[in-house]
Amino acid sequence: MAAQPVAHRFTVEDYYRMADAGILGADDWVELLQGEIIEVALIGSHHAGCVRQLSRLFHQQLGGRAIVSVQGPVRLDDLSEPQPDVALLRTRHDNYASAHPRPGDMHQSS
Repeated sequence: MAAQPVAHRFTVEDYYRMADAGILGADDWVELLQGEIIEVALIGSHHAGCVRQLSRLFHQQLGGRAIVSVQGPVRLDDLSEPQPDVALLRTRHDNYASAHPRPGDMHQSS
């Protein structure tokens, strides 16, 4: 009887170590989702235009009440760090320079 393959789930730390080691590079369009490294599509001009328009509208409507993050990583848990097109974040003095935003950092509308 043949052995069944076992999938290995990568952690966010594994993901960053692969990037540091050059296994994943700037030209690799990938995200870590539920422990799997998933190839994502390149952003076409229509998609990019929609993201820019949405970003502009959020900036106009929210002013300084939220940080509009465009295609920046959000660490959901130890196995997932997607890069959503747009995320609305709570304001923070360091603009998340010390650590990527987490689910609790998502802006809540009032």
